[in-house]
Order: sequence, then C-alpha cells, then structure tokens
Amino acid sequence: MVLSEKLKNHEIKKTYLALVRGCVKENEATIHMPIARSTKDRKKMAVAKEGKDAITHFKVLERFEGYTFLEIKIETGRTHQIRVHMAHIGYPIVGDMVYSNGKNPFGVEGQMLHAYHLVFEHPITQKEINLKAPLPEYFEEVLNDLRKYPCH
Repeated sequence: MVLSEKLKNHEIKKTYLALVRGCVKENEATIHMPIARSTKDRKKMAVAKEGKDAITHFKVLERFEGYTFLEIKIETGRTHQIRVHMAHIGYPIVGDMVYSNGKNPFGVEGQMLHAYHLVFEHPITQKEINLKAPLPEYFEEVLNDLRKYPCH
C-alpha cells in the first residue's frame, strides 16, 4: 500500500502543535463534529450537520495570558479540520487569516499550526517510521515571549 493510500485510510498517526487564541479551560477534550463546505463561503469549510464525520483530540501543553499551546491529534483528515474545529469552539489558530477574523498579533506568516509527529508503517519494509519535526524558530520565539505572561 502506498503512502497516499495509508493517508486516505487514516493509517498515518499525525500529531500537531498549535497556538490558539484564548485560554482553553479543559486540560484535554475531543471535538466530534461533522465538517462540510461552507454554504456562506465556498472557499471555506464549516461544522455542518450534513458534513463528513470529523474527530479532533487536543491536550493543553501550556497556558498563557490570552493564548493556549496545544497538542492536537486527528482521527479523520478533513480539509482544514483542525482550523475549523478550533475556531468553531472559540479558540482559533493564531495567524489563520481564513478562520480567525484575520487577527495576527505576532505578525507571523501563515498559521501557528505545526505538523510535529508522524507515525506510519513503511509501505515496503512494514517497519514503523517515526518522524518528528521541531517547531520552527519563529514559533519558539512567540512561545518564549508568551511564557512571560502565564494564564491566570
């Protein structure tokens, strides 16, 4: 089975790191809400009853004044799933110009959502492949600045 099929069949475990606006109250939670193309804006996705099943798990890593650093795992891989789910529950991803009303207080390019960890079976050897990508420098710098202001 090639990697694209493994991806389609949800056989690749993906872990993301994200900085969201707002101080998330729960230490961990699951968002289980269907996602479909937005009826208001065809370029966007949205939580919708008629949508496809979508499951996102998150865990708080750190809380800051007005922001939360999360570890996010997805069971399904819908288009813009993490961005849509987090914005829908009131914690949009920092720098997401589509789902967070264009607010970007740190002036980052792109959203602060990082594909951190992938685990999958190699298509030929069947050995487990475990890949981690460190946070980009700009992401670390924003976190270090925020660490001066813990959430109360």
